[in-house]
Order: sequence, then structure tokens, then C-alpha cells
Amino acid sequence: MTEIPDDRLRGSDTGDAGASETAAEFAAVPDAFQRLWTPHRMVYIQDGQQPHPDDCPFCIAPGLDDEKALIVARGTHAYVLLNLFPYNSGHLLVCPYRHVATYDQATPEEVAEIGELTQIAMRVLKQVSNCDGFNIGMNQGRIAGAGIAEHLHQHIVPRWALDSNFFPIIAGTKAIPRLLGDVRREIADGWPSVAKPAAATR
Repeated sequence: MTEIPDDRLRGSDTGDAGASETAAEFAAVPDAFQRLWTPHRMVYIQDGQQPHPDDCPFCIAPGLDDEKALIVARGTHAYVLLNLFPYNSGHLLVCPYRHVATYDQATPEEVAEIGELTQIAMRVLKQVSNCDGFNIGMNQGRIAGAGIAEHLHQHIVPRWALDSNFFPIIAGTKAIPRLLGDVRREIADGWPSVAKPAAATR
């Protein structure tokens, strides 16, 4: 195995700290990956940007009108809204009305409806945006990177071929090609009427 030079081990002591490293030069076990070091992300990972408990946006949103809150559909135990800071156009969140932090605290009814709304959201996004795939998941707890750790929410991120680039890393910028209001209206209009209860229980 090639010995790692001292200046590589020091990292921050070198003039090129934070630069891309090749696997052959840095990794203990060479592989095909390049490493882009982004230590500034640790501030977000460790501390996040948690709101005050009285200002939970997922508790406030259902009390607003759908357009202002970016809500696309309301169920009995959970609802669907656009992410205000999307990774991609059409990035949705499925939230229970009840203020619970983690998936294991959700009731069977909440779990069932979160799953049902997720399935419907996928079908609608395929129909209105012709996406090629999805990233779906939940960050549980602040340490796991949950932006709003005290209120459970599931991410549904539509993906398209070649939709990834280095813009967020190099320029700290994410290019979103469509306005949130337009996307919300399109998804809400595409939501099947049978899945729209007359009233929501909160």
C-alpha cells in the first residue's frame, strides 16, 4: 500500500485543503470515488436550523390557506405540501397533523395515511412532471440531519436523468427551474379528487 504523505494527513495545514482528492492519493483502500471535502456542512449537520417549538411550520401550515402554505393535498391524519427549500422542482413533504418527532411515535392510522399519500404523490408527480425516479425518506432527529426535527415529515424528491451537477457544491446555489406557486397548483390540480376528503381532522 502506498504510504500517505504527511502533508495529506495534516489536511488543513496544506495550501490545497478542501480540494478534491483522488482515491489513489488519499484513500486508505483505493476506490473509484473522488472526495469533495465540505467541512462547512458540519455546522448544519450538528446544529441544524431548528425553529422554536411554538413556531413549528408543519403545525402552522394546516391553519393557512393551501396556496399560502404550499399545501397540495389534505388527508384525515396527514397532509402534503411543497418543500419551501426544494432539492428539485416538485419536492414534496408528507406530514402528520399531530406534532410528533419520529416515525415510531406515529399511530397506525398516521403511518397508513403517510404511506397512501406518498403513493398518490408519486403517481401525480409522474403524471405532471414525467420524472424518472424518486428519492423518498425521513431524517429522524437533529443528529440525522432533520431540518425540522420535532415534527415528523417524509421527503418525496422527484428525479430526472442528468438532474445532478456541481452547482450546489461549487457555487452554493441550487437551480430550481419553476416557481413554487406554479408547481403547487399543477400538483394540486393533478391530485385525484377521490383522495381529497371533505374535511381534515387535526
